[in-house]
Amino acid sequence: MAEQVEVLLSEEKINARIREIGEQISRDYAGKSVHLVCILKGGSFFMCELAKRITVPVSIDFMSVSSYGSSSESSGVIKIIKDLDEPLAGKHVLVIEDIVDTGKTLHYLLELLKDRGAADVKLCALLDKPDRRVVEIGADYTGFQIPDEFVVGYGMDYDQRYRNLPYIGVVKFD
Repeated sequence: MAEQVEVLLSEEKINARIREIGEQISRDYAGKSVHLVCILKGGSFFMCELAKRITVPVSIDFMSVSSYGSSSESSGVIKIIKDLDEPLAGKHVLVIEDIVDTGKTLHYLLELLKDRGAADVKLCALLDKPDRRVVEIGADYTGFQIPDEFVVGYGMDYDQRYRNLPYIGVVKFD
């Protein structure tokens, strides 16, 4: 079975929106520093581009969580594969995610980070797929709302391929 990728969001459109989000975050966190927590692997491309556009002091850390295992359907069990390197006590935490899908994993993760003593915890997602939502969760900053399609590029993959595409595309299977 071969697949093709059709452009959904161009590199130019993504860059323009990330610049806008960076400006908004800079305004919202004026006079403070923000601690970016990137959710690996998909969020890494977005976080790097976003961090360059934030003008307040920024620190970063990484987490890797999974509820899928090797399946394409969530098991419902959240597993932390890589935890944070630094404590969150008193920090203004902004979780950086590639896509908000069912909301199950992110709901669990946001509650976990709040329980670790952060001053506040907010969510920034490049993509939002509301048609897939099972647990009600909203991002404080969202790049684009997209339809329920399987997307790749800009850090998101299909079987570890296509992460390096500079745009976001929809995978079409023949």
